[in-house]
Amino acid sequence: MMKYLNYILIIVGAFVAMYAKAGANQNQYILICGIVLLMIGVYRISRNIPSKRDVENDNNDDKKLENE
Repeated sequence: MMKYLNYILIIVGAFVAMYAKAGANQNQYILICGIVLLMIGVYRISRNIPSKRDVENDNNDDKKLENE
């Protein structure tokens, strides 16, 4: 359920940011709120993606164990 919340935050944030940008009289507070929602969603998704360096270290540790 939390994974879907992240995607919903991204979609809603992008929609709100585009809506605020489309108007001739831009409401900067709505634009900022949309961007903040978008960035929160992206951050929450990126937290769950392992670092490339961590994956390489795990592979190296496995190879060391095999050689012993």
